[in-house]
Amino acid sequence: MEANGNLSTVVISLGFCLAFSFGVVASRSNFCTMGALSDVVNMQHWGRMRMWLLTIAVAIIGASILSFTGQVNLDKSFYLRPTLNILSPIVGGLTFGIGMTLASGCANKNLLRIGAGSIRSLLVILLIAVSGYATMKGLPAIWRVTWLDPVALDLTAWGMKSQGLPEVVSRLTGLASPTALLVTAGAVVLGLMIFVFKDERFRKNTNHVSAAIILGLLIAAGWYVTGHLGFGENKDTLEEVYFATNSRTLEALSFVAPAAYTLELFMLWTDKSLMTTFGIASVLGVILGSFAWALATKSFHVEGFVSTADTRNHIIGGLLMGFGGVTASGCTIGQGVSGVSTLALGSILATLSIMAGGTAALKYVYWRETRD
Repeated sequence: MEANGNLSTVVISLGFCLAFSFGVVASRSNFCTMGALSDVVNMQHWGRMRMWLLTIAVAIIGASILSFTGQVNLDKSFYLRPTLNILSPIVGGLTFGIGMTLASGCANKNLLRIGAGSIRSLLVILLIAVSGYATMKGLPAIWRVTWLDPVALDLTAWGMKSQGLPEVVSRLTGLASPTALLVTAGAVVLGLMIFVFKDERFRKNTNHVSAAIILGLLIAAGWYVTGHLGFGENKDTLEEVYFATNSRTLEALSFVAPAAYTLELFMLWTDKSLMTTFGIASVLGVILGSFAWALATKSFHVEGFVSTADTRNHIIGGLLMGFGGVTASGCTIGQGVSGVSTLALGSILATLSIMAGGTAALKYVYWRETRD
């Protein structure tokens, strides 16, 4: 029992450290996927979008190296399960994208703002947690499981072991799985790198470049912590398990479902069946990392709502993000970086849907403001 506790402590402690670092670096560089999308849609400025794409590229490199060398088995992650959901990532992604626009930022950005003193972001995260928990276990969960999740493809019917893009390449070309992984990851990373670094202004922006590299490495480190260090034998059952993760398998950083689990633990603290996990530690770590940066730069200030309309938008946005994030199995970090780092088809579909929902909402807001 003691050995089980030691492994769990390692995973939780390192998860907190990774997220704390993520909070500091993201705050320093103003890292925000929704902000990056807004820059592109409203100003045609691609600086922060390139930072996000570089983060993805570095995360893919790290995750692929860990998988190729056998340090972690990414096929065990829920991202790469051989059942490819179709409606869930699309509906969830579109909903999350609209929600993050109304709430002025995704789950990650609102966690960062809490650390910097934002009361409205605190409300947004609470609503994300409530809505997300309901979508996992409440009435919305019935709708999700009944109407959305069943619309899926069973890839085992095509002889595929996972929904990873390298698996598709392997089936189409006959390449061995390790070779297909290197070829696919290399092609995706090369394409991203060419796009990211073709812009001279971005190449000279050492803040954005260094931040993206660090953030991508932190995502890869999450896979190593939960998938390698946290993988071991349960002394009670003698089964090999992944310790201290809510999904009972390896995870990287994600913030919607973990926010819901954080609220659950807070509300049901005396329930001995519940425990602190990698995801919960990640939520707290990002907040405290942002708080530390705010104190260090003397930028901490209490921020409230500016109007009734602002309050309404953030309430609706938080509720939509909770539902969308759970339905799509992740947010702009959980799917957009951690999921895409595994090259899972569902993660790519969810991320594109988030971008589409966010873009449509931004264009609608701009049209409405112009009309008014």
